[in-house]
Amino acid sequence: MIFRILEDQFAQKIQESKDADRRFMQLALALGRRGQGRTWPNPSVGAVIVKDGVIVGRGWTQPGGRPHGEPEALRRAGEAARGATLYVTLEPCSHFGKSPPCADAVIAAGIKRVVAAIEDPNPEVAGQGHARLRAAGITVDVGLCAAEAAFDHAGHFRRIRDKRPHVILKLAVSPDGKIGAAGGKPLAITGEAVRDRVHLLRAQCDAILVGIGTVLADDPQLTCRLPGMEARSPVRVVLDKNLRIPVTSQLVRSARETPLWVVSSELAEAATATRLGAAGAQMLRMPPGSASGLDLPAVLHALAEKGISRLLVEGGSRVAASFVSADLVDQIWLFRGAEEVGAGGVDALDALPLSKITQSQAWKVHASETFDKDTLTLYERA
Repeated sequence: MIFRILEDQFAQKIQESKDADRRFMQLALALGRRGQGRTWPNPSVGAVIVKDGVIVGRGWTQPGGRPHGEPEALRRAGEAARGATLYVTLEPCSHFGKSPPCADAVIAAGIKRVVAAIEDPNPEVAGQGHARLRAAGITVDVGLCAAEAAFDHAGHFRRIRDKRPHVILKLAVSPDGKIGAAGGKPLAITGEAVRDRVHLLRAQCDAILVGIGTVLADDPQLTCRLPGMEARSPVRVVLDKNLRIPVTSQLVRSARETPLWVVSSELAEAATATRLGAAGAQMLRMPPGSASGLDLPAVLHALAEKGISRLLVEGGSRVAASFVSADLVDQIWLFRGAEEVGAGGVDALDALPLSKITQSQAWKVHASETFDKDTLTLYERA
């Protein structure tokens, strides 16, 4: 009987330890999300240091990508890191870049155990960080909350593996599948709560992309306008094959405050490109694509080369349809308003039916939310 009691007590302690590991990793993941949209070209990594059940240090990748999350947490922990456990959302790096390897910092701090959510696919790391830690006598456990970490680090993974950003398509549609009024006139499909959620999403992305049609029709700002978060506005990217963007547009006039990248054909008028450059816009000149537009895979590759890993595509309907047709969308945020637009309104995906997303086996529902009368369905690749 006593052996059964001891076995039960031992099993309970193991479960309590597993539960504690999960809680601390969940905190590390939450911390990592703080840096999304601000750390490119580096991933936003969260780290928590725990000793005797007490958090002694925490950190996340800082703006611009440095310091990394692990050194931040180690700095805050100080001497308390010796003999502690480090929870980290991505494998500590093992190579010299613009800063020393995080794995070396972990070893030097005297960390006893590392719990990493997932291995880094970067060929310069790819298990070498974990190997270096183990070689130093540190216990390394990998895989806790791996699915959540893969979701959070999807931009980093996509950029490393496919040489393009993780693409998030945002659509706000009426019950009858429209995104605008007749004649392409702007129309508020959803309410204020959705607007705030979209602005937060902008702040969590490295760049936001629209087509020239949206610029000419709406003259948007494409910034994050939540109170106190204006500085977290993403890079604005405009697909403009023939350089039709007006120098007087809000985007160009604010190009020195919030970066504006204009993607055009190499055949577009050089004088116009020079004027835009003088106004503060950065020009990305691409080889000619199809007769109707730019080569989207080439555009995404160019953005990835510049460090963009999380790209938010906001419109318009032709751009959205082009990304969907080219199978270049990784995640879809589909907001639905409560009021129908009626005949003549702008279809969400141009000539493509919305069922290309909502009824396709290529997509599965990841999450959903409700905002007053509006709803959000978040789709990801099946």
